[in-house]
Amino acid sequence: MVLGATGLTGAKVVEGLLTRSEIAAVVAPVREKTGMAHPKLSQWVVNFDDLAASADLFDVDAIVCCLGTTIKKAGSREQFRKVDFGYCLKAAELGRAAGAKAFILMSAIGACSSSTIFYNRVKGELEDAVRSLNYPYLSVYHPSLLLGEREEQRTAEALGIRLMPLVNRALIGPLEKYRGIEAATVASAMVNEVCGLASEMVAEKVVQVREYPDIVDLAD
Repeated sequence: MVLGATGLTGAKVVEGLLTRSEIAAVVAPVREKTGMAHPKLSQWVVNFDDLAASADLFDVDAIVCCLGTTIKKAGSREQFRKVDFGYCLKAAELGRAAGAKAFILMSAIGACSSSTIFYNRVKGELEDAVRSLNYPYLSVYHPSLLLGEREEQRTAEALGIRLMPLVNRALIGPLEKYRGIEAATVASAMVNEVCGLASEMVAEKVVQVREYPDIVDLAD
C-alpha cells in the first residue's frame, strides 16, 4: 500500500513499485482516482476522515506512508495535524490490525515530539505513536528539503530549491543530513527497501531511521 500516492514522492514510489518483479500488487487509497493505470495497481477512492470504513484495504504486507500537507494548504494548524498525524496514524493502526509486517514512514529531519517547532513536533509525535504499534519492521525517513517539480507553488521552497545546489556543498560532515534531496532519490530508496523486504524474512523487530547518506546509499 502507498499512502500519498498522488504526491511528489508517493507518485514516484508507486511508479517504481509497479516496475519491480518482487511486487505482486500495489494498493493506493486516494481522494480521487488518477489517470495512472497498470495491471498491478488498484486505486480506491476513500474518505480519509473515516479510514476505518475501508479497513479491508489494509490487508497488505507493507505500507509506505508519504501522506502529508502544509499548514498553508491545510488552512490551519489543526487541519495540518489532522492530515500529518491523524490520517497517518490511523492508517498505521489499520495496517497493524490487518497484519501488515512493515511500515515505511516519510517524516522529516528535525522531527521530535518535544520540539518547540510545531511542524517538527507533529512529525515527532507521529513517529512516537507509530513506534508504539510494534511493527516487525519500521523504517522512518528523515529527508531535509525535497527537490522536484510540484503541482502547487510554494514560494519559500522554490527559493530553497534554487539555492540548494550551492548550500549542499557547504553541508558536510555532521551537517550532511540537512542536504536537500531529490524526491526521486527518496522514492527509489523506499522502493528498494520494500523490494528487499519482499525477498527476505524479518527475523526480529527492526526500527530504522534513515537520513541523507543512508537514503542516497539505499537509492543506489
